[in-house]
Amino acid sequence: MKVRAQKATSIRLLSLKTPQMRAFHLSWIAFFLCFFGWFGIAPLMPLIRDELGLTKSQIGNIIIASVAITVIARLLVGWICDKYGPRLTYTYLLILGALPVMGIGLSNSYEAFMIFRLAIGAIGASFVITQYHTSVMFAPNVVGTANATSAGWGNLGGGVTQMIMPLVFAGFVALGFLNEQAWRFAMVVPGIAMIVCGIVYYRYTTDFPEGNIKDLSNDAHHAKRKKDSKGAFKKALKDSRVWALFMIYGACFGIELTINNVAAIYFHDQFQLNLKTAGLIAGLFGLMNLFARSAGGYFGDKSGIKWGLKGRVWLLGGLLLLEGVFLMVFSQMSLLSLAIVALVIFSLFTQMAEGATFAVVPFINKKAVGAVSGIVGAGGNVGAVMAGFLFKSESIPYQQGLFILGICVTVISILTLAVRFSTEDEKAAAEELEVALASKDLEMAPAFSMEK
Repeated sequence: MKVRAQKATSIRLLSLKTPQMRAFHLSWIAFFLCFFGWFGIAPLMPLIRDELGLTKSQIGNIIIASVAITVIARLLVGWICDKYGPRLTYTYLLILGALPVMGIGLSNSYEAFMIFRLAIGAIGASFVITQYHTSVMFAPNVVGTANATSAGWGNLGGGVTQMIMPLVFAGFVALGFLNEQAWRFAMVVPGIAMIVCGIVYYRYTTDFPEGNIKDLSNDAHHAKRKKDSKGAFKKALKDSRVWALFMIYGACFGIELTINNVAAIYFHDQFQLNLKTAGLIAGLFGLMNLFARSAGGYFGDKSGIKWGLKGRVWLLGGLLLLEGVFLMVFSQMSLLSLAIVALVIFSLFTQMAEGATFAVVPFINKKAVGAVSGIVGAGGNVGAVMAGFLFKSESIPYQQGLFILGICVTVISILTLAVRFSTEDEKAAAEELEVALASKDLEMAPAFSMEK
């Protein structure tokens, strides 16, 4: 009798031997590259603004376009993951998504640039696949940490691109290309990386610990999973907790997307910095993903172990409240040094809130992980779209827009009170956690280790 592979109860960072750890590492790398391609153009916007003669309103439209299509893409991708699995879904998204990333260099007008920016936004759906893949690979005692770490290290691409793309651009200039040519060739770099990653993802990952969907058609466990997933999207749509998390995620990840789009221009204009310096400082926001989002998921797991599902929600509410407060503080800083400090603290709570959100998501509906992840993930982009309208207005300066966003985040933190679990949900989660902890004890390994 064949023993069915189980979800991993620990994260062995130096290991690639198991399907769980291959999915973990390749999913965050794929998300990193998607994020790099998604926001690769952002630190070059001061240059492109001058070349194409863009107005503040037009830049606002471009910011909205970059995140608007992702709303639809995330909803669709969640359903596709449930139906066809994360392996094929990620492979196609990476390879097809690379085309507009490289193609944006063909833009010679505001209209063409915005169309390409809209198309690029579809690769933001990569987040849902990443969260889906780690959710089905890891057990309850570490799923929040796995989700947060994979997403956080992927989000790191948003910070790294702020620092690297100006250097890639400078490299092409050093090779003799003009500025208007260099930024176009620079965007080919992340596009090629995405195509290579798509091929590797197809070759080295599986949909579930026990194998790929197409190979599990006769597996009883998979048949039950497939039967349970029918109508899951409709069930998710009817769950008020899903929509509360939709709003909450818009108030943390939506804010991160917005900052990724405007930070370089904000520091360039507000503090009269050059392109490279503004990009380096703006990149600090994204670099906090190296550990901040992981910390949110880790503490979400610990809160869940100690206080149950409600403990995960309490942590989320507190982090979101602190995010809103420090966003308002950041918006009021007129000294560069203080603005940088406030940015880093604000970033810390923003990304911890993101991690804490997806330490809750896997427990909302076990039969519709993809659907719930897709809806909540889409909320992040809806938040970014709404925020984009603030920065589109010619009458609202960036500083004021950031302060208004801080107020909105603070108010939305109250919605965590609407994310409640029944006694039955708490009991089921406790029983599953007990099994996972027992398995972990048998393995005699820490939840998060550097072991191979």
